[in-house]
Order: sequence, then C-alpha cells, then structure tokens
Amino acid sequence: MPDERTVLYGLHAELGARFTPFAGYEMPIQYREGLRAEHLHTRSDAGLFDVSHMGQVRVTGTGLEQALERALPLDFDGWPEGMQRYSLLLNERGGIEDDLMVTRLAGEVRIVVNAACKEKDLALLRTLCPDLSFTLLDDALIALQGPAAEAALPAARALAFMHAGTFSLARAECLVSRSGYTGEDGFEISVPRASAERLARDLLANPAVKPVGLGARDTLRLEAGLHLYGQDMDASTTVMEASLGWAIARSRRAGGKKEGGFPGAGVYLQQLLDGTPRRLVGLVGEEPVPVRHGAALVDGDGSEAGVVTSGTVSPSTQRAIMLGYVDSRFGNDAALFAVVRDARRPVRITKLPFVPKRYKARTG
Repeated sequence: MPDERTVLYGLHAELGARFTPFAGYEMPIQYREGLRAEHLHTRSDAGLFDVSHMGQVRVTGTGLEQALERALPLDFDGWPEGMQRYSLLLNERGGIEDDLMVTRLAGEVRIVVNAACKEKDLALLRTLCPDLSFTLLDDALIALQGPAAEAALPAARALAFMHAGTFSLARAECLVSRSGYTGEDGFEISVPRASAERLARDLLANPAVKPVGLGARDTLRLEAGLHLYGQDMDASTTVMEASLGWAIARSRRAGGKKEGGFPGAGVYLQQLLDGTPRRLVGLVGEEPVPVRHGAALVDGDGSEAGVVTSGTVSPSTQRAIMLGYVDSRFGNDAALFAVVRDARRPVRITKLPFVPKRYKARTG
C-alpha cells in the first residue's frame, strides 16, 4: 500500500521538503536548508514539526482512572486536570509495547501513541480495559519547539511544562500541551484537520519559526537523551533495561501504596531487586565520526560489551553521541570501543542528556 500523507503534505511540498517513508506515512525528512541548519535553528529560535502521524486517543467511560491504572503504571491520585505525564504500555513479560504521553482532562484522558503502534496499542488497551471507550482522533498534531516558542504562541504562555489547556487558535479550538521531544521548551498542538494548515502558516509567518523535518527531530531528541521507540526499546526490552524506572509512578514501585498491579509488574519488581544483565546508557565518542544503530560495542580485550541503538554526530557539540545497551558490569565513564566498518572507535559511557534540557519550569 502507498504511504499515507498528513493534512499538511501540500504545505511541506510547497516549502521544499524532501520526503521519506516513516511508519506508513510519507513524511518530510528535511527542507531546503538541510538537517543541521534546522537542528541549530530549533536550538536558537523555534522549529515547527508536523507530528500528525502520531496517534491521538480519547479515552472515556465509567471508572476511567481505576481501569487505566490496571493497564498502565500510573497513579491518578493527586493528578489534577490539565496535567500530562509520560508513561509506558507494558506486556506481561515486562516488555515495552509503546511509550505514551497521557493527559488528564475533565471527564476524559488523552493518550498520544507512536505512529507505528496505533492499532497494536488500541487493541491491547481495549483488551485490558474492556469497559472503556478508546477513540482514535482525526486531528492534526503540530509541535512548536525552541526558546522562541513561547513568544510565537503567546496564547499558551501561562502553561507550565507538562501541562495542557484548550485555546482558540486559527479560529479553532485546540488542545495545547507544553511538551515536546527535543529537550527545548515548546508546545504540542492538537488542531482540527480543517484548521491545521492555517495554524501552521500563522506560526511560520513569525520569522523566528522555520519548518523542521524528521531528520532534525531525531538528532534533537538524541542530544536530549530521549528514547526512540522501536530503536532504543521495544516489546522485548524491559523498563529497567531501558533505564526508564523513573516513568513508573512512585506509588506503583516496590513498597508503594499501589505497588504493582499493572502488566509486567512482576518482572519490573523482580528486576528492581536483582538488577539486569544490560542497561541503556549514553555514550560519547572521542572522534567526530558517526556511530550508527547496530554498531557493536567491545571492551579493550575485544570482548562483546553491547550494541549501539541510536547514534549521530551532534550538530550542537560536533561530538559523536550514542545511546546503547551495555553489559551491566561496565560502570559510569567506562571506556569501550564501537566497531565501525571493522575499525574500533573509542567511546565512553557518559551521563545524559548530551545537551542540557531547557524545559519551562513547573508552577504551583
């Protein structure tokens, strides 16, 4: 089947986008100025991203919060309306079926799922929560990211990081969250399809805002140390292996008032006690040579040490940066080698993120 197109495809083509197949969609990978220019402009000003390929799900029904707590490692107690949280959809083996953004609203919950996981996630959630209604919305999703994002969208200025609200934009009612996947301050805007192009053009009329494709979105999220589903984690990867224990609500962890009670909880709680044979870490190279997904990692003796899952040369620092799984015997700052075309490139384990995050401070 041919790749689908988002409602903004015509605008992308007009702006000179190069397209690539991604998760069943024909998506802009970059525009005329190129990936590096788009990346650096997002860090200095603001980039506009079409992320309409993502799935937006509205969840309603009686006993909404209690049912979702049986499906996800969340806790709705003390979670005010308009707040958003990052979460994980797990299987009974403790593997990560998807990572999610979950927003609590009046009488409903919104979940944003990854594009390639939409149908799988819906089927699993409907099985786990048979009494709830899950509706896949047809709205477009636009991300505005960078230090100039707030000035470009003054209507949403009052939102704090990981909060959401409804605003009138481009003559349409839009759900806006102060979030994104670049490490920068910014917003994700759910907008009715009929108003999506008008809103995008309104935002691009600001000279501080430029269109940015999936290529720079990937390098931006990697600099921020953020995982890419299907590459840095998947259904065979557990929470603790992926270094995502922080995404489990505190009350659902060992000793919490709602300990466990979600799919895969037994595996998660056991690995909390026993540890895991491997873990996802950040790695930095000593040479500005890209180390890509799948590159083997070895120790000084040439013994297998792990594998790279994401890698690039950082446009911000001009250093090789990577995420990868390494044997848990290697500690922080351990020196390893990445095998690139039969040559060993020195790398070392480092703290994440590679570039400091600049999110809007929480309020209240």
